[in-house]
Amino acid sequence: MKIGLYFGSFNPIHTGHLIIASHVLNETNLQQVWFVVSPQNPFKQEHSLLNEYHRLHLVQLAVEEDTRLRASDMEFKLPKPSYTIDTLVYLKEKYPQHQFTIIMGSDSFQNLPKWKNASLLISDYEFIVYNRPDFVVTNKHEARVTILNAPLLTISATHVRDNIKAGKSIRYLVPDKVREYIEANKYFK
Repeated sequence: MKIGLYFGSFNPIHTGHLIIASHVLNETNLQQVWFVVSPQNPFKQEHSLLNEYHRLHLVQLAVEEDTRLRASDMEFKLPKPSYTIDTLVYLKEKYPQHQFTIIMGSDSFQNLPKWKNASLLISDYEFIVYNRPDFVVTNKHEARVTILNAPLLTISATHVRDNIKAGKSIRYLVPDKVREYIEANKYFK
């Protein structure tokens, strides 16, 4: 099976993430997209993250009605912080029958040379990169890349969290089940 790996903190998952995943599935030959919840991103402060199991549960709620999407906790079993190359080595061993492609925004793709073992990622994996405002995709890395003009919403997890802290609605920014669970558990207050 051809699987796209969409890595992120998903703090929390929002409608923009889901639209991108659906667009990637519609426009490529991928059969599934796995949302890989990162317990600790090496580029982000850990204290600003909701507990990884809570974030995973929110992703599960968001994708439970779409069989093409899957929430993944595979990085929970690996050393922290999470490095993409370590996750991919683990996946290759556990699922040798699958072919994995990395999904990322053009902003992250620009930073690829800063990633752990970037040259190995570039030589061994394909990338699907969706354009983000103000970040033009340039393939200086000579990676195998497919560039998509995905429909973009200016929704961010930070915007969702800020709305919650300010007592504003997050309806339509996140799926209803995610909103209800966040509200019931008073997350991000």
